[in-house]
Amino acid sequence: MKSKSLSLKQILNEESVAGAIFTLPFIIGFLLFMIVPMLISLYYSFCDYNILSPPVWAGFKNYIKMFTEDSTFLKSIGVTFYFAFVSVPLRLIFALIVAMILFRTTKMTGFYRAAYYLPSIIGGSVAVSILWKRMFAIDGVFNKLLGYIGLNKDFSWLGNKDTAIWVLIVLAVWQFGSSMLIFLASLKQIPTTLYEAAEVDGANKWSQFWKITLPLLTPTIFFNLVMQMINGFLAFTQSYIITQGKPMNSTLFYTVYMYQQSFEFYNTGYGAALAWVMLAIIALITFVLFATKKFWVYDEGV
Repeated sequence: MKSKSLSLKQILNEESVAGAIFTLPFIIGFLLFMIVPMLISLYYSFCDYNILSPPVWAGFKNYIKMFTEDSTFLKSIGVTFYFAFVSVPLRLIFALIVAMILFRTTKMTGFYRAAYYLPSIIGGSVAVSILWKRMFAIDGVFNKLLGYIGLNKDFSWLGNKDTAIWVLIVLAVWQFGSSMLIFLASLKQIPTTLYEAAEVDGANKWSQFWKITLPLLTPTIFFNLVMQMINGFLAFTQSYIITQGKPMNSTLFYTVYMYQQSFEFYNTGYGAALAWVMLAIIALITFVLFATKKFWVYDEGV
C-alpha cells in the first residue's frame, strides 16, 4: 500500500513538472511582454519623458494636466464614448438579425456565413481603411451612387464634422461577423421543444422571439457586449487612416490622441498617463456591465 502511495505521488510530481515546463513559455512571455511593459509605462506616466532623453520624475503632473488643462483629452473621450455606444449596439443588432436569417441550413448557407464573417477578418486592416476612405471621398463610389438617383453627389462625408464619425461607425458595424457566428452558435443551443410548445399555445413568431429567443440569448448578448465595447474603446486604425481625427477633432479617437502624444509630439510620459486612464475607463465600464448583469441576463438559459 505504501509503495502504491509513493508511486502515485511520483506520478503527480512528474505531471506537475511536465505542466510547469509546458506553461513556462507562456508565463515568461506574459511577464516579459505584458506585465513588465505595463509596469514600465506606469512609471513613465509619472515622468517627463520624450523617448530621446531619460525620464525625469514629475509626480502627478501629467494627470493634473490631463484633467485641468487639456481640452483635447476631454474631446477625444467624448468622441470615443459616442463611437462605442453607437456602433456597438448597432453591430450587435445587425449581427443578431443576420444570424437569425442564416439559422436555417441551405445549400448556400456555408458560403453566406463565410462571406458575412469575412469583414471581421479584414475590416480592421489598413487596406480596408484606405478603401473606405476612397469610397466616401467627394469623387468616391458612394457619392456616385447618390448621383445616379438624383441626390447631391459632391457632398464631403469625411470633411463634415457631423458625418465623418458616421463613416467610421458604418465601417465598425460592417465588421459584425464574429458576433454573428457567436449568436448563430447560441441559437443552435436553444431547444426546439420550446418553440413547439409555444406554437401549441398559439404564440406567433414575434412572441416566440421576445419570450424564448431573446431571454435565452442574453448571456451571449452580454458576452458580445463586453467584448465589443472593449474593442470599441480601443479602436484605432479607422480614425488614424481614414480621418486622422479630422475635421475639428470630431473623429479623434482616444487611442489616436494617445498615439499622437506619444510618438508624434514626443510626450511619451503624457501618452503613458493617457493609456492608464483608458485602462481605468475600460475597467469601470466592464464593472458597470457586470454589476447590471443580474437585472437583465437570464443565467438559467441554455
